[in-house]
Amino acid sequence: MPDSTRPRPTIECKPNGPYLVTELPSLWNSRGEALPTRGRMALCRCGGSANKPFCDGTHARNGFSGDRLQAEPPASAGVEYRGKRVTITDNRSVCAHAGRCTDGLPRVWSTASEPWIDADGAEPEAIRAVVRACPSGALACSIDGVDCATPEREPAITVAKDGPYAVVGGPDLRDEVTHQTPASPEHYTLCRCGGSKNKPFCDGTHWHIGFRDEQG
Repeated sequence: MPDSTRPRPTIECKPNGPYLVTELPSLWNSRGEALPTRGRMALCRCGGSANKPFCDGTHARNGFSGDRLQAEPPASAGVEYRGKRVTITDNRSVCAHAGRCTDGLPRVWSTASEPWIDADGAEPEAIRAVVRACPSGALACSIDGVDCATPEREPAITVAKDGPYAVVGGPDLRDEVTHQTPASPEHYTLCRCGGSKNKPFCDGTHWHIGFRDEQG
């Protein structure tokens, strides 16, 4: 359960600059090791810092733009796939392509099928578990008309290996440039390769451009 006595963390997307993070209690690398945190810290989102995940000012030299370029539905949009008991909502605009769904339950999520989601392909509890494992918030579900509860977690950011920042615990995201809001306020993934067309959210571009972070 989150500690209600702590100030709510915030993540501010600085125009053409880093994520300015305040009051975050936990920051982890991809190996599960705790990284040092401060009350106020700047995390790289241009992909070029030599001190990842922290900003070193490279964005000012490499022409990084924080603009959103993707002409897709806003983060609140989603497509519903209805089964006998389960309804799965899929929001492609914020998918980070982590593969938790297709790898975790291919009977339900299969890119070789049309439609690619079969809400009757597994037991409801198995579907709920996979939906909860989705780091980006692209997936949601309801069982017998009742929304699957979102886990309540302590605020934290995990630096995904050669991928985005996986945010949990509901830090308040502020972006005065794109005015984007997370599909799930509790968890979402933020681009750190600099290439997403749906900034500040990850859209899987790190895979296509071969983004690497040997430190993460």
